[in-house]
Amino acid sequence: YTLGGLTLITFLLQIITGVLLMVYYDPSPDGAYNSVDYVTYQVPSGWLVRGVHYYGSSAMVILAALHMLRTYFMSTYKKPRELNWMTGVFLLLLVFGFGFTGYLLPWDQKGYWATKVGTEIAASVPFIGTWIMQLMRGGAELGQATLTRFYASHVMLLPALTILFVIAHILQLRRHGN
Repeated sequence: YTLGGLTLITFLLQIITGVLLMVYYDPSPDGAYNSVDYVTYQVPSGWLVRGVHYYGSSAMVILAALHMLRTYFMSTYKKPRELNWMTGVFLLLLVFGFGFTGYLLPWDQKGYWATKVGTEIAASVPFIGTWIMQLMRGGAELGQATLTRFYASHVMLLPALTILFVIAHILQLRRHGN
């Protein structure tokens, strides 16, 4: 019964370490890798902050998924908690969005090619797939526009949406109880 609270604590740790990483991060193709390298090897305790953020993101995905599975198997998604279930599903999707957008930010080979594959998967959607891919990439190829869009999504759009949905989720939980 503590998985939701642990997920929230992990999210708060992600916010704290993310703000600390933002101080040194340069969201440009020329500077992104070097700024991550600088944080890891030059900034005092930068390796720790980056490590907590990196491994905390994996923990958050695991905890959110386990929380959803527990909720499903305990059947606590049923009436009168349907709205709470829906906010939880949307929060899980937001967590996946954080993982997808954050993976590109170091601008290394692994992140570049994972994003290329991920955006090409989006292109396979019938009728609007190519448009979705170009919207995500900011053009036909990965570059400055892609990095800027993923960075802005990762540090502004997704956190704002997540905070709103966490508040709604907690309010619903307080209304209906455990």
